[in-house]
Amino acid sequence: MPSVAFLAVVYVGGLLFGVGLALSQMARPEVVLSFLQLADFGLLFVMGGGAVVTGLAIAVLSTSDSTAPLTGARYGRRLRSMDRDVLVGGTIFGVGWGLSGICPGAAYASVGIGNTPILVAIAAMLVGAYAKTLLTG
Repeated sequence: MPSVAFLAVVYVGGLLFGVGLALSQMARPEVVLSFLQLADFGLLFVMGGGAVVTGLAIAVLSTSDSTAPLTGARYGRRLRSMDRDVLVGGTIFGVGWGLSGICPGAAYASVGIGNTPILVAIAAMLVGAYAKTLLTG
């Protein structure tokens, strides 16, 4: 069982992520679909900013001897080969994102801003995850 401090940091991190998604409008499917249809490039800056910060953090922390403050685990890169599972999973994720206009993290944040119809998409994600587990173990 994770420590209370670890769970608190995870909760605060998730809350911060959700607020960021709501403020950036990424929790609104119509805004995301407008971006995917190349009509609104505002979300490019949101995703680009997140990618830059993450890239810098990985570059710095993976080359240092730093450890995570709560778990003590070493920071490192997790490399994965480009295999069939990565391609199929990425394709399914992309098609789902394009059809619904929302990715899993933003879907949960979207419920928080009152978008209850998105619960259908969340249910479909859960069914898909469960089906994958049944099919591949």
